[in-house]
Formats: sequence, C-alpha cells, structure tokens
Amino acid sequence: MIKIMAPLLKGLIKNIITIFKGLNLLWHLLAIILTIAIVASGLDWSYYLATRNPILLLIAFPAVMLGGTLPLLAPVIVLIVGLVMKWARLTTTAWALGQAAILGALISGTYKAFTGRIPPPLSRMFGTPPSSASLLIDSSHGFQFGWFNGGVFWGWPSTHTAIAFAMAVCLIMLYPKNKKAFFFALLYAFYVGLGVSVTIHWFSEFVAGAIIGSVIGVVVGKSFRTSLNKASQE
Repeated sequence: MIKIMAPLLKGLIKNIITIFKGLNLLWHLLAIILTIAIVASGLDWSYYLATRNPILLLIAFPAVMLGGTLPLLAPVIVLIVGLVMKWARLTTTAWALGQAAILGALISGTYKAFTGRIPPPLSRMFGTPPSSASLLIDSSHGFQFGWFNGGVFWGWPSTHTAIAFAMAVCLIMLYPKNKKAFFFALLYAFYVGLGVSVTIHWFSEFVAGAIIGSVIGVVVGKSFRTSLNKASQE
C-alpha cells in the first residue's frame, strides 16, 4: 500500500516548506492583511447582509457539496482511468491533484485550529431578507485565537476554497497551454469559493482561501511538472 501511494507523497515535505518559504510567505501575510482590512471595514458583515437572497443561496448551496466531494472523487477517478488506460500522464495528474487537495485541507485546517473564527449566523442563512438580517448582531469580528478553540470545520480560511484553488491552479500549472483546463479549473474554483462565501463562510474567508490555495497549487503543480513531462515521453 505504501509503495502504491508513494507518488502521492512525492516531495510532500519539501512542498510544505516551499509553501511557507520566501515570497510565498508574503502571500500568506497578504491573506491575513486583507482579512483584517475586510473585517475592520465592515465589508464582511455588509456582504453577509447583501447576499441573504433565497435565489442566490439556492444557486450557491451546491458549491458546498461540490467543494466537499469533488476533491475526493476527482483524483480517484482520474487515477483509475489512467491506470486502466495505462496513461502515465493521467496518473501523474491524479497524484498531483490528490496532493494539492491534501495540502489544502491540512494547511487551512491548521490555520482554522488556531484562529477559531466564528461562522456567519447559519440559523438564518436561507431566505433571510436584509431587513430582518440587519437586526442581527454583527458577529464578523468573532475570533477565538488559541488551539482548537473553534474546531477546524468552520472558520478562517475557507477549506472548500483553499482546496478548490489548490487543485485548479495545480491543474493549470501542469497544463499551462490548455485553455479549456484553465477556464474550467478557474470556473470550478470561483464557483466553490463564491458559493461558500454566501452560505457557510464569510467573504474574507473566501479571499484568504483563494490566496493560500493558489500558493499551494503553484508549488505542487511545479513539483509534479517534471514527472508529467517524463510521463509524456514514455
């Protein structure tokens, strides 16, 4: 089993270090700074009030399910097809997407465990018009800093968004000349990110997740690109 899973773990430790190294660390800092600005300006709360529209929520909610299931299913499906068809290029893509998803979950989950961000008022998430939502107390400033004070499911940054952007950007890095891959990858990432920003997450959590996930995607994509090029020559 370990031997079979070895490609998934290729360069894992090195990639984790790279994600927090040099200029990449500045992107994490930017995610933090933008979050502070969005929260302090009241934009998170204003965005929450403006998006309590039943139709918008109906359109957006599938993003929660898609962002939770596709990262699990897509790498497995791509891997199976690659193994059955004996396409080394496709199996390499599957391992890369799998690692991007794992790191997206691991890194965002670690941030969440420390920040303890309180989620939007979910009890009134659906069908709450701005007039009644405005009666709620602004809870967008709620952080519970510490370790596991707020768990790792809710909070900052959005794991759905981080994983979606990590996988999308990873795919783009692997196939930079494929315009269809570029379009559909970003369409998926933004749909998931914006979808959860009007359902289970604050807007700032989408922004931070997109930035952090993109960094992960670039690093993982670059690390697997050499293997992908070798697979193409086989």
